[in-house]
Amino acid sequence: MDARQRGITIRGNSAQISFTYQGVRCRESIPIPPTKTAQKELALKLQSIKYEIKTGTFDYNRHFPYSKKAKEFRKNRPDLYTIKEALISWLQRNQAKLQLSTLQDYNSAIYHHLIPTFGNLTITELTASKIKEWLSELPCSNKRKSNVLTPLRQMFEELYLDEIIDKNPLSRVKNLPNKTREPEPFTQEEIIKILNELTGQEKNLIQFAFYSGLRTSELIALRWQDVEFEQNRIFIKQAHVRGQLKDTKTKSGKREVTLQSQAKEALLNQQVFTKNQNEIVFNDPHTNQQWKSDQPIRKNVWIPALKRADIKYRNPYQTRHTFASTLLSKGEKPLWVAQQMGHKDWGMIIKVYGRWIPQSK
Repeated sequence: MDARQRGITIRGNSAQISFTYQGVRCRESIPIPPTKTAQKELALKLQSIKYEIKTGTFDYNRHFPYSKKAKEFRKNRPDLYTIKEALISWLQRNQAKLQLSTLQDYNSAIYHHLIPTFGNLTITELTASKIKEWLSELPCSNKRKSNVLTPLRQMFEELYLDEIIDKNPLSRVKNLPNKTREPEPFTQEEIIKILNELTGQEKNLIQFAFYSGLRTSELIALRWQDVEFEQNRIFIKQAHVRGQLKDTKTKSGKREVTLQSQAKEALLNQQVFTKNQNEIVFNDPHTNQQWKSDQPIRKNVWIPALKRADIKYRNPYQTRHTFASTLLSKGEKPLWVAQQMGHKDWGMIIKVYGRWIPQSK
């Protein structure tokens, strides 16, 4: 066979065939022995490819499963493109734009939930009813279910906007309502009992949590340079999330907090432990290093203190609820309390803490 036959170029023990598919000029290399029989088979293969393209039955992946172009064109065939391929491709394109904690959440959702459940289905095979049925059996909170669905939602939305699919099955799957846990603030008597069971840095940490209203992630990221004793205030600029320091999530989260007297006392007492050692205010006294997350605090400090004080268990976030409800009960304005806690407006304060607001306010 003439090595210069249209669409075929012979190079030693391989050949390159070229053809046009979906307006794109494609070239693929195929290893073949230097025999006339093999070259005739190659010519027949090219004819078959051109015929399939003409009749709309061409499957790039079947002919060239290891080709980079096969993956590109497979995306344009939702009847062949699998959920696994689509999710991995979407994550690779978007991971550089994601915060580390968000990327970890997406990886967990994709590799532990979405791919094991839907990975082998093609894009066209996944329906809203299949997703709803799966959600109904998923043993986790509604909030967690919504978070798991997030990468799947974004992936399908991207395919829809790129006009690869005509409809997005996730548009008919609504996030389930979060079951809001009612605040269970501690009384002043309970706070005193808890603090009496603690000493040193652990006592300073928990006392400051009760009287500052900070989230735990903000608490363990607080730096001495953001504390102004004379002005009676601290500045919240960052949070410690999954081992990483990062800016607070929202503009309202970056804020100035007025120091209540008990919070100021805790900071003054904490100076002897860390003021001259490093920039972080609160250290884990067991390692003399910054707390890695909220879990060691809950496990090693919070739970034992409540047990020793014989007080009903509530999670550490209730220190924040205690701070808000106490200020509101004293008659502080809801908008000011919202600003102290890092909310963008007082809507959340009214919704969550309305019963602690005196009627005259």
